[in-house]
Amino acid sequence: MLNKKSQKIKDWSTKDVVLNVFTYVFNLAIIGVLFVVMLYLQNIEDETPFEVLLVNIDTLRFFTLLALTFVVMALYFFYEDRNFLKNAGNSEMLFLIIEITLFACFASGTYLNIYIRPLATVALLTLFLTNRRTAMFMNLIYCVIIFLFDSFIGSAVQLFSLNNYPVLVMCFSSGVIATICMDKVYSRLKLLSMSLVVSLPTIVCLIITLIEQQESGNIVIDILSAAASGPLSAALVMVLLPVFEAGFKKVSCFKFSELIEHKAKLIRKLIQQAPGTFNHAIVVSNIAEACALAIGEDALLARTCAYYHDIGKLRRPEFFKENQADIENPHDDLTPELSASIIKAHAQDGYDLIIKNRLPKEIADVCLEHHGTMPILYFYGKAKKYTDGDVDITQYCYPGPKPKTKISAIVMIADGCEAAARSLQDRSRENVKKVVRQIVNERMQLGQFEECEITLNELNIIIHTVVNHLTGVYHSRIEYPKVSLDGLDL
Repeated sequence: MLNKKSQKIKDWSTKDVVLNVFTYVFNLAIIGVLFVVMLYLQNIEDETPFEVLLVNIDTLRFFTLLALTFVVMALYFFYEDRNFLKNAGNSEMLFLIIEITLFACFASGTYLNIYIRPLATVALLTLFLTNRRTAMFMNLIYCVIIFLFDSFIGSAVQLFSLNNYPVLVMCFSSGVIATICMDKVYSRLKLLSMSLVVSLPTIVCLIITLIEQQESGNIVIDILSAAASGPLSAALVMVLLPVFEAGFKKVSCFKFSELIEHKAKLIRKLIQQAPGTFNHAIVVSNIAEACALAIGEDALLARTCAYYHDIGKLRRPEFFKENQADIENPHDDLTPELSASIIKAHAQDGYDLIIKNRLPKEIADVCLEHHGTMPILYFYGKAKKYTDGDVDITQYCYPGPKPKTKISAIVMIADGCEAAARSLQDRSRENVKKVVRQIVNERMQLGQFEECEITLNELNIIIHTVVNHLTGVYHSRIEYPKVSLDGLDL
């Protein structure tokens, strides 16, 4: 779910090339086998020998056009998203989506009704597993493939008056509408309820076909089938999505939405055992989400990472100031070096806890990176008082790594700014802006953003966004007068 513009182009090895070529050739053969099986099943009652149907010029044309479609697909990813193509597993995932959808469309169209086919499944699955741009392209690729199947197998020719171009229109329109309407849907129930919109292109094409043919047939069943095509696509997506998430180690927006619910396992523990840290995480998540939106990054990913960025504090919550409301500070009895070790350990503890609970690695990486290699100045200053200034600062620095994505950088800034703003006595906009700029400048001077390719313009946008949110959270309040209510009858 990371923005491809924020990623460096990775070098390819010979193994990467071989695996990708094998993946494309292998899946070309798989789809070819599907074609042969569907051709056989579609013409099983025909008196024409199957060998004659299979070995002819039309079959050669089909495989030639299918191979050309695969070449176009490979070229698109090579020039538009080479890092995605580098991982052969990504290509295999997309091909598997196509193959399952082809089978589902054939089965539903042959044995139920031609209009009930879940044509939008490829677009929706690709959208939730990758991004909108890839979903749009894969929808186009699937339109071409399903058009080839219908053209050469002949399943739709009779229905569309020797003309199956409406299939192309239905598939393309359904996929585009599904991609646009479902892009910001983070609830499975909402996905199912909105899926009726996806059926509109099929219903329109059905009505046009009925007008052209001027045949009544079983119009009610056809219309109901067309209306059910969208919900069937959504239902298929809900069934297949967890399988693809587990099999290809992908994380959908639904998973992220579930992780930020207060009933999620680790969030529930944070509320119970470290309420101060939880309240801090909520403010940071609101800021991170707004910053991600402002610079075009994944807002839901930023919000989720911010929710969990301090989850490592669950190991020793009482050692962190925000959780010490009714207890003495245990650091008073520890050496500065030991205190610093406990504080900086929460980054690694958070990473380990996320991995142990099998949560997305994107979240674990932010836990590890959100302090980068910054020094813990409070205990460093305390140590200098005890040792007359002769202190190795590296012992008081987080071990890193530095933020490698813009999301990590956003969480780093939001985390530091929220903590600093909370400690201010004067929270006027000018004062908050001064502190936010100081925090960002300090991290720039210490090279914390060197590995995430964030730009100065994006940092300025983030500063402006953080200031707006912090002044909104810590706004000034009127001072209520002290008025006695004794003797009043209300």
